[in-house]
Amino acid sequence: MDELEAAGIKDENLRQSYLECKRLNSQHGKTYFLATQLLPKSKRPFVHALYGFARYADEIVDDLDSKLSPQEKREELELWSFQLLRDIKAGRSDDHIGRALVDTVNRFNIPISYFEAFLHSMAMDLDKTEYETFEDLMEYVYGSAAVIGLQMVPILGTLPGQMEAAKVAAEKLGIAFQLANFIRDVNEDLDRGRIYLPGRELAEFGVDRAMLERRILTPQIIAALKFQIDRVRRLKRESDQGIALLSAASRPCIQAASELYCGIVDEVEKINYEVFKYRAKTSTLRRLSVALPAWVRAIRAR
Repeated sequence: MDELEAAGIKDENLRQSYLECKRLNSQHGKTYFLATQLLPKSKRPFVHALYGFARYADEIVDDLDSKLSPQEKREELELWSFQLLRDIKAGRSDDHIGRALVDTVNRFNIPISYFEAFLHSMAMDLDKTEYETFEDLMEYVYGSAAVIGLQMVPILGTLPGQMEAAKVAAEKLGIAFQLANFIRDVNEDLDRGRIYLPGRELAEFGVDRAMLERRILTPQIIAALKFQIDRVRRLKRESDQGIALLSAASRPCIQAASELYCGIVDEVEKINYEVFKYRAKTSTLRRLSVALPAWVRAIRAR
């Protein structure tokens, strides 16, 4: 039985939408896709749908090969966002990504506010190029990452009476994932004219925008990166307890995702913080060392 059959997805148009979301996940989110494979087949399509939605919106904003002007990107994002939110409210969609997303929202009663917050953060990327404080950054991170964790919880399932506690942990883990990405992607984000590390925190270590834009690693930049890495690890530790609140069949997936995504900061350390010269990557060996034990746990849990 394939994933779509296991999930009870029979309509052909709907199946094609879910397959497109899965394609986006497998092509662009290799670590995330690997972790998703640890879930029972009946849950995987719905996670693919959430990823497909997020990836498609992100592509509109961040496609460096696009010939669209910033204003044209804004108009495209606004049009797609308006239509998709209207489809969620209506409970049906003809969009090639929207069909799967709306079906997932309907099945698990996921609040539309999570998708509104995500699209708000995507729109922020069209204008905002830096953040003064961590609190300022959190407006963006809530929508770009925390709500992803919140969307996932109903699909993953929880122990009886633990839904709200699991949401708190999922929000923290989503934030940790995003902050780890910011640390890894300093150089790439500069290419887009953005700095996500809060300016006031950078200044505490003697770092400013001009220093980052010179793209020369300094002791000050290393100290600033270490500070951000410590925050990722703290959020991971705080969220780890929440994984135990998930349904047994879902825990191996999230444990693996937590280790691999938050493990990005370990890879930054391994390249001696040279984020301007290299893009820290999780090695195949590291992925296997996390995925194989998780696979055994997943089989046992089923």
